[in-house]
Amino acid sequence: MESIKNILNQFEPITLAEMDSVKLMDRTDTKFVFSQKDLAAILEQLIPNYKILDVNNNKISRYESLYFDTPNFELYHKHQTGKLNRYKIRFRKYVESELNFFEVKFKNNKGRTIKDRVKQQEIANTIYDNAQELLTKKTPLKSENLEAKFWVNYSRITLVNKHTPERVTLDLNLHFKSNKQLKNIDNLIIAEVKQSKATSSPFLKLMKKLHIREGSISKYCFGVISLFEKIKHNNFKPKLIPIKKITYATITSR
Repeated sequence: MESIKNILNQFEPITLAEMDSVKLMDRTDTKFVFSQKDLAAILEQLIPNYKILDVNNNKISRYESLYFDTPNFELYHKHQTGKLNRYKIRFRKYVESELNFFEVKFKNNKGRTIKDRVKQQEIANTIYDNAQELLTKKTPLKSENLEAKFWVNYSRITLVNKHTPERVTLDLNLHFKSNKQLKNIDNLIIAEVKQSKATSSPFLKLMKKLHIREGSISKYCFGVISLFEKIKHNNFKPKLIPIKKITYATITSR
């Protein structure tokens, strides 16, 4: 990991305030997965074209997200069956910046991801006050029909294109945590390219050069499959194949 940190220090830094112009709350998303052993070589090739988010001298930031769904996982099943106009509902803690948000992510029928959020004093197991107001305003869902399911926690490297509105996030040290178990996902990098409109970029060109194909599963859906073994996931099986080739997982009872 020390070699990764040395490479990250070679990137030109960008602050949270400077990133305001590339919030990309309405965007296209393109995902990839690859092995953590390849991360250093990939990062080195990105230094000329990207800046790196630096939060209080941290270039790897921790994210902790508590996801909500209906008792029968209605939101998950809409993803599993490929339906568009679907939602993800979560509280998220940005650890290094000491910020909490309630967030609604909407995938519309044009394939765009739209995110809305409101600040929170703390993360709760229920949705109320301004979080409930946002849920009502942006979705047809009702807070009383949603319950906290589990945590999705990971560390993230955020790169910002120097020339076009694009962010690249590289997530590592992924783990899922419920009341009953903790599942660590080792050796996996989940990369996501976020753009105002789909276009070529240095990162996408590098993925093509390295023969890393587009495709992944959302971290929430991956967590559902990992923690709830009997849940239906047939449509996700092709997306799980490259992940299984890369990773091994350990389950610890709580």
